[in-house]
Amino acid sequence: MTQGMTQDLQAFLASLAPARPDHRPWPRHELDRAGWQALLDRLAASDWSLLGLWGESETVHLALRDDTEVAVASLLCPERRYPAVSIHRPSAIRLERAARDLFGLEAEGAADKRPWLDHGRWPGSRAGAAEPYPFLAAEATGAILHQIPVGPVHAGIIEPGHFRFHVNGETVVRLEERLGYVHKGIESLMAGRAPLEAARLAGRLSGDSTVAHSLAFARAIEAALGIEAPARAQWLRALMAELERLANHFGDIGAICNDATFPLLLAQYSLLREQVLRAAKDCFGHRLMMDCVLPGGTAVDLDAAGIARLAGLARSLGPRLAALAHVYETKPSLLDRTVLTGIVKPELVHRFATGGFVGRASGRGQDARRNPGYPPYDELDFAVPVLMEGDVNARLQIRLQEAGESLKLIDQILSRLPAGPIACELPRRSGEGLALVEGFRGEIMTWLSLDAEGRVARCHPRDPSWFQWPLLEAAIEGNIVADFPLCNKSFNGSYSGQDL
Repeated sequence: MTQGMTQDLQAFLASLAPARPDHRPWPRHELDRAGWQALLDRLAASDWSLLGLWGESETVHLALRDDTEVAVASLLCPERRYPAVSIHRPSAIRLERAARDLFGLEAEGAADKRPWLDHGRWPGSRAGAAEPYPFLAAEATGAILHQIPVGPVHAGIIEPGHFRFHVNGETVVRLEERLGYVHKGIESLMAGRAPLEAARLAGRLSGDSTVAHSLAFARAIEAALGIEAPARAQWLRALMAELERLANHFGDIGAICNDATFPLLLAQYSLLREQVLRAAKDCFGHRLMMDCVLPGGTAVDLDAAGIARLAGLARSLGPRLAALAHVYETKPSLLDRTVLTGIVKPELVHRFATGGFVGRASGRGQDARRNPGYPPYDELDFAVPVLMEGDVNARLQIRLQEAGESLKLIDQILSRLPAGPIACELPRRSGEGLALVEGFRGEIMTWLSLDAEGRVARCHPRDPSWFQWPLLEAAIEGNIVADFPLCNKSFNGSYSGQDL
């Protein structure tokens, strides 16, 4: 593989077809079938990362990135057939299956043609309701395997998902997931709505990431319209995003420790999470800050009392975070459960272009706040922690370090928050936009097109969980069944975000 193949994504696509003038901020190229095949051939020989794959009634879209560039390729397929991407990028497998379920688009030569979101319960379903789901078989030389089905209904207050274990004694030989139980039809519900109406749906795609998904949707709308939100709004958005990151990392760290039978840290981190949520409610009117980020800006401002409240919170959380991290790192009984458990190899996270704490715990340092970057993070100082071990402990340590960086970011934002308006008018015109935003789980991609009245014609939000759930299957392989809850919580994939 040559270095040139990692640096010329946009140039290569431009050699196949011109870019559309109304797609921002990165180009979209409408290819013919020969061009699509040429792109796949080049993809097979490059290390370009897959950002997303989605469909429309007669079109399939593919978003890619190289080291410095992002671009979208589209193929008109009136016969609803296209050469499969999953042959070269396994992260496309479930996306191809979803596009088939939603739009009837067949990926020729696909690695997996089973239904994904369609469980045979929809009117006009393409999946047979009476047909059992064909889970993959598993074999182990000289071993007698048995299966353990778990879910979709679980003991806790969590969303539904089915996990099928093939085990040899207590050792997991294969895990296969079946999700899609909480499909909400988000994409079809957005169609035809004004941006502010559709924004409410974006904020409910995955409730724990309401700020991040709302921000990705807002930035995609603004890109499509060729506008920028006011500076104060951009800084307030970042402030909310870091508060959301803190709350979720605190909750996850405590839950991982609890699954390792150390409930004391669950109680302590839950207290920190609750302090963040209460501060968010006091300052922005909602514990999760739902509906606070909107296309064109924000729905709420922050007054002097709010600034003082959040500054005091950040000062108080720093020492507590350090003290609790010390407790975790000096408890052999905890480390015995987390160190060397659920390892994800670096080559796998690079192959799947997996982001967030899952990717960064296995050597992939991608962070959308840095690359490609967006305001105001280009004016802020923060580190992106990266580890190589790829185990449960590494994923927890990344969360700890990211929480510390979020506290520093909150302090910078509060001390430099610019004055001015918090929202701007949205013009009513057509356009297409793509946004990449760093949520607490990792990189969120949102693509959309607007009609001539400025309404959403098509929107595709891609949650980080699409590229993380498959790696959980790899992480548990060779571990014992009893360590699955620990591995699962160290990923904390979103069912709702993946199920659309």
